[in-house]
Amino acid sequence: MKRILFAFAALAASFVASAQPYPARPVKIVAPFAPGGSADTLGRLVAQKLTEQLKENFVVENRPGAGGVLGSEQVVKAPADGYTLLVSGIASHVIAPQLPQGTPYDPLKDFTHIALFGGPPAVLAVTPSLPAKNLKEFIELAKQKPLSYGSPGNGTQGQLVAELFKREAGIDLQHVPYKGASNAVADLMGGHIPAVSTTLSTAATQIKAGKAHALALSSSARLPEYPDVPTFAESGFPNIVGTVWFSLSGPAGMPQEIVDRLNAEVRRALELSDVRTKLRHDGIVPNRLDAKEFTAFVADELRRWGPVVRASGAKND
Repeated sequence: MKRILFAFAALAASFVASAQPYPARPVKIVAPFAPGGSADTLGRLVAQKLTEQLKENFVVENRPGAGGVLGSEQVVKAPADGYTLLVSGIASHVIAPQLPQGTPYDPLKDFTHIALFGGPPAVLAVTPSLPAKNLKEFIELAKQKPLSYGSPGNGTQGQLVAELFKREAGIDLQHVPYKGASNAVADLMGGHIPAVSTTLSTAATQIKAGKAHALALSSSARLPEYPDVPTFAESGFPNIVGTVWFSLSGPAGMPQEIVDRLNAEVRRALELSDVRTKLRHDGIVPNRLDAKEFTAFVADELRRWGPVVRASGAKND
């Protein structure tokens, strides 16, 4: 009799828990890159706003490694109940799956894609002491002596943009991969590398302070916040256009009502005036894609960047 009563009590408790509106407990958001990078920064900004809007803690946990693959794989294996989410993005869900070793997950089938945060353009920046004040001078310098550049890691778009640039410019640059964009920028400041190819978000503070000199952006047009920084396209490289976008995803099979609610709350957060001010500083424009449209966007990006990734020679960490 006691066993029966216990079973009924457990069933009742389970029913009550499932009947509670989402979220009924803290939500973990895995950021698959090191602290300080764009994935971490955007993830924490959105997590803060979701915490305020949904009255439950959204906590960011950094799990860096393999260009975002390690943290992404962790989320694939989590329950699809909305309590383990991922800061996904072009590095982990478009570039990495098309590298030679691929990924242990399918970027579409193994995830529920929830909402697009948007993202900054890539920037090629150098130390102010380098005798190259524009892209043309940088190319000339690279033809005269060996130069290296740092990126957030093998297979990231920072590397992809730089590899595409050096191929089209006919120069050779040694790639120095880091575990996260902030580490690459720190070494640029320390004089250990002469250049970085990374997200504008990560290098923005140093660029504004004059501690790093931006040579070109991968945006389609100049940004109002950086009127003196030309684009790759206007500098003679029209193929180098794109953003290092980030997003919110979860394991495959998440309940549609949770997906729709999270999508609406993320879009609401990105439209807040204080958030838009922060994003504008990094060259990020909020979007209005619903979950279905965002999933289609990921599929389009896979088709667009696949040939570029394979031709670039980028490799897995």
